Amino acid sequence: MLALHQRLSQQQKLSPQQIQYQKLLQLNTLALEQRIKTELEINPILEEDYELSQEQEDKEKDDEVEDTDPDKEEFELEDYMNDDDFDHERVNRSNDEETFQPLAPVRETLYEYLLEQLRLLAFDDDLTTFGEEIIGNLDKDGYLKRNLDELLEELELFEHIKIDHEKAEELLHTIQLFDPIGIASRNLQECLLIQLRVLKDADKYYKYLAQRMLKEHYDDFTKRRFEALKQKMNLTDESLKKTVELIQSLNPKPGEGNLESVEMNQITPDFVLEKVEENFIITLNDRSMPSVTISKQYLEMFTSRKKKGRKKNSREKETYKFLREKFESAKWFIACIQQRRETLLKIMQAILERQYEFFEKGAKHLRPMIYKDIAEAINMDISTISRVVNGKYVQSPMGIHELKYFFSEGLATDSGEEVSNKHIKERLKEIIDAEDKKKPYSDDKLAELLNKEGIHIARRTVAKYREQLRLPVARLRKEL
Repeated sequence: MLALHQRLSQQQKLSPQQIQYQKLLQLNTLALEQRIKTELEINPILEEDYELSQEQEDKEKDDEVEDTDPDKEEFELEDYMNDDDFDHERVNRSNDEETFQPLAPVRETLYEYLLEQLRLLAFDDDLTTFGEEIIGNLDKDGYLKRNLDELLEELELFEHIKIDHEKAEELLHTIQLFDPIGIASRNLQECLLIQLRVLKDADKYYKYLAQRMLKEHYDDFTKRRFEALKQKMNLTDESLKKTVELIQSLNPKPGEGNLESVEMNQITPDFVLEKVEENFIITLNDRSMPSVTISKQYLEMFTSRKKKGRKKNSREKETYKFLREKFESAKWFIACIQQRRETLLKIMQAILERQYEFFEKGAKHLRPMIYKDIAEAINMDISTISRVVNGKYVQSPMGIHELKYFFSEGLATDSGEEVSNKHIKERLKEIIDAEDKKKPYSDDKLAELLNKEGIHIARRTVAKYREQLRLPVARLRKEL
C-alpha cells in the first residue's frame, strides 16, 4: 500500500565555489602557481598581468585581512574590466623586498614522478582523480597513512565522485607497483611483501622463506626473536642469516630521499616572518605568482552581445553561453584566490600571536596549541585550519618550519607551567642519546627520570613518544 511520509533531515552540500575555495586553500605556493597557470590556459577570459599599481601596493599594506564567503560576494560586470578601476580586484602580492635562502636547482619530486606514471595508465577521470588523492596523501617515507575509506568519503564530498571500495583497492595495488616499488603501502609489512613479490634476482628458496617469515612470523621478525624464528620455521643458522639479510636488503622507506626535501629541492616557504625593530612582519611568499585579471577584449565581446537587442541565432546563443560560463568561472576563481590569501594571513597571524616566544627565543618556548585554539581565536572551522597548515611552511629567524609543527598537546609541570609535547620529545631524545648503550633505559626508567624533572608522564606515553621519534625499545638499543 502506498503512503506519503514526511521526513526532516540535515544534509551538508557545498556549492562549486566553496569546493573550489577549499581545494585552493590546500595548495602550497608552488602548487597554487601551477594551478593558476593551468586556469590561464583553459579559461580565455583570464589573462596574466604583472603590473601592479602603487595605489594597490599601499592598499595591501594598510588593509586589514577579512575572511569573507565567496558565496556572499556581489559582483558587477564593470568590476572586472581590465582597466584602472579593476586594480582592487586583481589577485595581487606584496612587492616588498624579502631576503630568502638560496634555493637548490629544481628537480622532479617523487610526487610529480608518481603523477606521471599514473597518467600514463590512461585511467578514466574519476580513477585518475582518486589516484592523485592517494599520491597527495603519502607521508615523507612514502606510506599511505590515511584510511582508504576516508579518502573515498572526501572524494565524494568535494569532487562529487563515487568509487566503490573494490576499485579503490585495485587502484592502490597498481600504484604500489609504481617506481619505487612499495610506494603507497599502508604499513611496513605490506611494503616489504610487495617488494619481495616482484624481486627477480633473489634465490627462490630464500625468497620463499622471507615471504613466509613476513606473513606468518612478522612480530617475531620485527622484535628480533631469532631463536624463536629458527624453531618455528625449522631454520639453520645459515638459512636464518640469509633470509634476514634478504629482507634487510629491501627498502623500508620507498619515499625517503625522493620526496621534495631541503636536501633535494629546498622547500619554498609559503610565509616569510621577519622582525623589523620590535615587531614581526608576516609576508606571503607569492612575489612570483602570476597576477590574473579579466580580459578586456573578451568582456567587451561579452557585453556587446549582451546589449544587442535583436534576436540571437543559435550560434550567437552558444557563444554567449560559453562566454557567460567562462566569465563566471573567472570571477569566482579570482575571488577564491583572494579569499585564500586573506585566510592564510589571518591564520599565520594567529599562530604568531600564540607562539610569539618561540619566534623570539626558540624551540624550548613552543607552547601547547591545537587546531581548536586557532579556530576559536579567528572564528573559523577547524577543517579550514587543518587545510591551511597541511603542507605549508614559514621561514622565520628560527628556520623553516611546517605550520603543523606549531600544533601539539601539552602537559603540566610541577611549576604549573604547561609544556609542549614537542619539548618533552626533545628532552626524551636527549636522555636516550646520553644513556649507557650497554645498559639502555627502559620506558619505566625514562618516565621516572622525566618525573624527577617535574614532567609528570606515564610509561605508556613515553613509549608512544619514543615510537614517534623512531627510537627502538631498550633491548634493541643495547650495544655489545
